[in-house]
Amino acid sequence: MRIGSGPIHDRYQHLLSVITSERFLKLQGIGNEVPFFICPYKPDEEQAMQRLQKQLREKASQLGLNILHINLYDLSVDLLKQRGLWEQILEMEPEISKTELFETLDGVLDCKSNLVPAIADQINQQMPDVLFISGIGEVYPYIRTHNLLENMQSTAKGFPSVFFFPGTYSFSVETGAYLDLFDRLHASKYYRAFDIYNYEV
Repeated sequence: MRIGSGPIHDRYQHLLSVITSERFLKLQGIGNEVPFFICPYKPDEEQAMQRLQKQLREKASQLGLNILHINLYDLSVDLLKQRGLWEQILEMEPEISKTELFETLDGVLDCKSNLVPAIADQINQQMPDVLFISGIGEVYPYIRTHNLLENMQSTAKGFPSVFFFPGTYSFSVETGAYLDLFDRLHASKYYRAFDIYNYEV
């Protein structure tokens, strides 16, 4: 059985052995590619994976590693609050269309101009050994994973980043690589990332 679809405990053991390994931390075994790793999981495993992430961070901390965890939903709310828009959006949301809401959020949550610079600020403050990104499902469709990955390439390159993805990361020679969010949305084409369950230490 493939580790990524096996019991949560087996996945935890694999992930822990990977993220604490010298090979992973020194970005070995990935050639000259961007050190981005996708950790896919079934959408209905969200709560179990949140617990797994917390356990990984706690164990890694005990081993002296600094893991910076950024939840995209929490970060988005913080950005909206900083601009005084959060309460306004909560009031508007029941009465406006999804298109209007998207247009309202689009500028503030733009990956290139706002979201990635906010992530960069946290990286510069904490200088992590590993970056965890979660909350990908919660921010869809306002933030698209492939767009985030594209814009983070120059920001997070000196250390490994793990993106916890509720869906499937598939690759074939014929079709290339795809991020299938919620195992339903087959639209996000992205090549420059690794399935962390295929990484060996």
